Amino acid sequence: MSTSTTPAPPAPVKPGAGAAGPAGDASPAASGPPARRGRMSLLALAGLIGLAALALTHVSQGTAAVDLHTLWQLATGSSSDRTAHEQTAAVVLDSRLPRLAAGLLVGCALGAAGAALQSVSRNMLASPDTLAVNAGAYLAVVTVAAFGISLPALPAGATAFLGGLIAAAVVLGLSRAGAGPIRLVLAGSALTLALSGLSGMLLLLRSQQTTGLFAWGNGSLAQIGMQSIDRLAPLALVAFAGLMLMGRRLDILALGDDGAAVVGVNPRLTRSIAVILAVLLAAVSVAVAGPVGFVGLCAPAAVRLLSTWVPGLVRHRAFIPASALAGVLVVLGADVLLRAVFGAQAGAEVPTGIVTTCFGALVLIVLAQRSRDMGTDSGSTAFARLRSRRAFAVTLVATTAGLLGAVVVATLFGDATLLLGDVGNWLAGRSGRFVSYVLDTRVPRVAAALLAGAALAVAGAVVQAVSRNPLAEPGVLGVVSGAGVGAVAVLTVVPLASFWLIGGSALAGAAAAAALVFGLAARRGLEQNRLVLIGMGVHAGAGAFVSLLIVLTDPYNETKALAWLGGSTYGRTFPELLPVLVALVVALPVLAVMRRELDLIGLDNETPALLGVRLGATRLGLLSLAVLLTAGAVAAVGVIGFVGLVAPHAARALVGRRHTRVLPVSALLGALLVVVSDTVGRTVIAPAQIPVGLLTAVIGAPYFIWLLWRSRREG
Repeated sequence: MSTSTTPAPPAPVKPGAGAAGPAGDASPAASGPPARRGRMSLLALAGLIGLAALALTHVSQGTAAVDLHTLWQLATGSSSDRTAHEQTAAVVLDSRLPRLAAGLLVGCALGAAGAALQSVSRNMLASPDTLAVNAGAYLAVVTVAAFGISLPALPAGATAFLGGLIAAAVVLGLSRAGAGPIRLVLAGSALTLALSGLSGMLLLLRSQQTTGLFAWGNGSLAQIGMQSIDRLAPLALVAFAGLMLMGRRLDILALGDDGAAVVGVNPRLTRSIAVILAVLLAAVSVAVAGPVGFVGLCAPAAVRLLSTWVPGLVRHRAFIPASALAGVLVVLGADVLLRAVFGAQAGAEVPTGIVTTCFGALVLIVLAQRSRDMGTDSGSTAFARLRSRRAFAVTLVATTAGLLGAVVVATLFGDATLLLGDVGNWLAGRSGRFVSYVLDTRVPRVAAALLAGAALAVAGAVVQAVSRNPLAEPGVLGVVSGAGVGAVAVLTVVPLASFWLIGGSALAGAAAAAALVFGLAARRGLEQNRLVLIGMGVHAGAGAFVSLLIVLTDPYNETKALAWLGGSTYGRTFPELLPVLVALVVALPVLAVMRRELDLIGLDNETPALLGVRLGATRLGLLSLAVLLTAGAVAAVGVIGFVGLVAPHAARALVGRRHTRVLPVSALLGALLVVVSDTVGRTVIAPAQIPVGLLTAVIGAPYFIWLLWRSRREG
């Protein structure tokens, strides 16, 4: 049973109905509407008072002292010092008021967009973030900037709108309406990973043309003048008005497609128009301030909680403006908190979206804790297909041959091309200085890619079996982001830190993130979907903290941290591969022994219990092995995405669901994917290089889209 469906609006009361109870006495319902209207008015008044207080506090914050008395003098023109008056006016009009206006516009747009997207998808976790709207809009803007094109406000908004609309169409088109939050969150998160990989690649390859876009990519309210806001605010107003006019249709749509069609509302058309308007609002927000994270999730969630006290809020003509007001409160509150904690100067440098993303991570964890376990999203019949031993043998031989060929190509090609004879001489210790130098640096890189790919793929197979979801991957447990926090913290504090210090910090961060996720989910026996949602919340919060560390450091460390977060085998040596090698040596024998438990736990909750499998302890043990493998891979090569998603699913489709076959084929396919990506990354633009993690995201995205489309048809 899913808790994600938006509550249906109360049925309209006919004139004269409800005036008396069954016995003719005055019914409580008779005095209900006035009381509810009073609560609605009281809530609106409290929201406006809170908004006014935040706005005054917001304008008074900054590097220059501007208190309330000074603002009053500026508003009334009663200042006796004309020079000071002009300086204050310049600060307020050119910087403070544009930042406040940006906060108002962004909060209103994202709050209303999140409310609309949650309604049309019938999913309380839908938002511009989870539908990849922000990621698509951001990629479109970065792409234009990377080629040196400077666009005015309206064309920039149109570019962001196009990118966001395509991303939303892909996620909604590949997800089944009402299929539950897990599928939508995983689909949107995986597409966001792919789009973010492309954005990161452009940021690294065109660093001069995209200077400052990393901080902007986390959502910054800093503005110079009101030009962008003046041009884009009318678009947001039109989109908001359109959603308000559709309020009655959205109320009817919440009753279900059949019920809506009976009363003459076209569900498909209504959803399409609402999505377009919501994406337009999100695009305006991205064009003004960049992708401010999770406001579209937090604001409607807060309003939905208040609807238990004010039931009228479930109607969309109240729900949408209330979500818009809540969005403004979240954005301005985050910006005020940011500058209060970090100071005025740091507040001008640190993006506001980092704070809102932390809020969103907490909301996601709370929603996960409050929800029920929503069952299995089977996603694909590949779990149930059987394959013959001959098919398994052919697959094993083919993947092994492919991996060996990829290793040979990776060893011979790069910024310098070698021959097999050179490799033979190097192995025999008879090679020249140049060949020795090339292979001494290249072979450890190939080995790092091979071991990390195998570890991530096996970890992904375990996570998919435990969560019983073929769209899950190790990143959803927050382990990768936790490792990123540990490693980037060392990189920013100790720029010349050794590999062992960075790797040890990554391992510690991964372990801390895993302990947090498991601890929060253990209260109800590590239920699969709750575990995934909590992991996504920790992943988002850790990612925001990583962005904070990068933004607060100098440009050199920013590039270094970005390269590490993109996954890189550059400069690896054989001793540095010890963590991932140890993880594989420890985990693989244990998984081989537990292959029966892996098969059973991937079926349902009842069958393992009937056969004597302790579900909670088994899940914890298997997930601990997945954490060990993921942390070892991240410590060795940095953050690499999509391997743990693509390789296990491809293996399962090739050899069936028995893990005695899935695990070795997954390891081979994962190693093959990372070795090929690393080879392409260091050869296609040599001597420059593309981080391997960005390429795996780009390579894995088409397969993932095909996977979602096929599983949607099968579902």
